[in-house]
Amino acid sequence: MKLKISALVYALVMVTSFTTPANAEVISTLKDRPFNLFVPTTYKSQTPAPLIIALHGYSSSSEVTETRWGLDLVAEKNGVLVAYPEGTKDLAGNRFWNATQACCDLGKSNINDEAYLISVIDEISKLYAVDQKRIYLLGHSNGGFMSYRMACKRADRFAAIVSVSGAMFSNASDCVPNSKVSVLQIHGSSDATILFTGGTLGGNPYPSAKGSVAAWAKIDGCTLKLTTLRNKFDLDRSIPGAESTKSKYLNCKLGTSVELWIINNGVHVPKPSTNFASEVMNFLLSKSKN
Repeated sequence: MKLKISALVYALVMVTSFTTPANAEVISTLKDRPFNLFVPTTYKSQTPAPLIIALHGYSSSSEVTETRWGLDLVAEKNGVLVAYPEGTKDLAGNRFWNATQACCDLGKSNINDEAYLISVIDEISKLYAVDQKRIYLLGHSNGGFMSYRMACKRADRFAAIVSVSGAMFSNASDCVPNSKVSVLQIHGSSDATILFTGGTLGGNPYPSAKGSVAAWAKIDGCTLKLTTLRNKFDLDRSIPGAESTKSKYLNCKLGTSVELWIINNGVHVPKPSTNFASEVMNFLLSKSKN
């Protein structure tokens, strides 16, 4: 069964199409801010399933997110629930998440997106058996900033996050989590929107990709040296060959992991390779809340 929720898909956003399993279910429960939920056909109520919350970027939508990253196909194979919430619209009509000072509550609405995302998890947990130790966040751009915010402010609910082209708080005092969370930052070295080397948005600074993961390496008690792994792999189909490199911090506490995947010459919106979703899913599913 599939019930579709209308959403605005922006014409300027380039979308990669992936096929969603025909008998997947899409539901909405929160009337004021609905969300899409992918339920794999292998779901069984007696077996709690992992849950991924996938967050769109600024001016994007849940439908673009569901289409772009190809998560549903991999979630179907792995028995994973995937929720696609939506931010609220600013004065320009663009959907956003109130994540950090840098991104992206341009109208200073101070909307409580933390509470909203927790309510999404709670609503899904009422309807489906959710493995509370295996709840994850994946966010692109503004959604990546929001993933970091949730890891900092609501660490008790998440085992791991993935930020694609996002960034952490610039001030370490803004991130004092009450438990440890695994973190993966994926970033293009040629990103001209959220700079790999860090920058400012609206006069507010955000850290570099390396600075974002370095902050979490300290939080997770890792050895404070980023180690590059030897084998390259393919994350962006628009760049020939195996263009991406993996780096990670070693000896993190409580089974956590802090990693940086660099898409060399990659831009702000990567064109996901056929194994992008699988690589991300493998990282997430290997993590469980202690």
